[in-house]
Amino acid sequence: MHRTLRAFIDLTRLQFFFAWPLLFASGYLLATSTYGGFSWPALLQVVLIGFFGFEAGFILNDYIDRDYDKKDVDNRLTRYWRFFGTRPIPEGLISPRATLSLFFLFAAITTLLILALPYPHSIYVLLIMLSCYGMEVFYQLKKRKERFPVAQLLGRTDFALFPVAGYLCAGYPDPTAALYFLFFYPFAIAHLGANDLIDMANDRARGMQTVSTLYGLDGTVLWVAGFTLLHVVTAILFAATLGLIARLGILIGLLFLGTANAVILARKTPEAGLKALPLFHLTMLIYALSIGVDAIL
Repeated sequence: MHRTLRAFIDLTRLQFFFAWPLLFASGYLLATSTYGGFSWPALLQVVLIGFFGFEAGFILNDYIDRDYDKKDVDNRLTRYWRFFGTRPIPEGLISPRATLSLFFLFAAITTLLILALPYPHSIYVLLIMLSCYGMEVFYQLKKRKERFPVAQLLGRTDFALFPVAGYLCAGYPDPTAALYFLFFYPFAIAHLGANDLIDMANDRARGMQTVSTLYGLDGTVLWVAGFTLLHVVTAILFAATLGLIARLGILIGLLFLGTANAVILARKTPEAGLKALPLFHLTMLIYALSIGVDAIL
């Protein structure tokens, strides 16, 4: 049982459980500041949608890549994302069939929670959920064979749409929802580049066409820096629609993100990417917290 529990924690990256509901809820809280309708039961519902929906995505990711993950030669990124540092499916800790069953269970729970939202918000969020899971599959399959990073540029829209789905739990497709997507999308792509920088050896061993294997170390560093600069521009546009607390939070987040880029630019190595990655995640948490608190106050 203990062995199975450890495998489940690594499969779901459970130590980061609080981050995804927080990001999702930031969108919901932002929407209620415009449209009203806030309630604690609704917030709990939103938090559960964010938790089970994102965790299902993690499980789907591992299921699709189950054979390729056997080829890993560098476990640094695995140790960062997974508390016990294991790859549960390749190591035989959880069977592929059990993994797929768990994905469908989490996806079903998410779907039921979404359908309990008021109409038409339930339809908006359900469509985004289906799109995100579809993009996750597309991303994992497409990056196995490509000459241009289509998988990365299209596939990571799933992450960028995540807080937008939270917004649509209480809001409507409007300029604020569009700006949240435009704000978060370049961040998601820069974050992906940092992950690929760290995982370069594994991606080569797997035969994956990722940012790092397509463009090398220098190209990946430029990718991260370029999308970070684009993120700064979209952050300014988004912040202009928010209150003082959210603006301060975005500014602080950008400072941490700038530090992460400085670390990567200084060394241009996978080790630098690993040192910078926590700063990306701290930035995301600051964004979500400040947007949520600003909306409440």
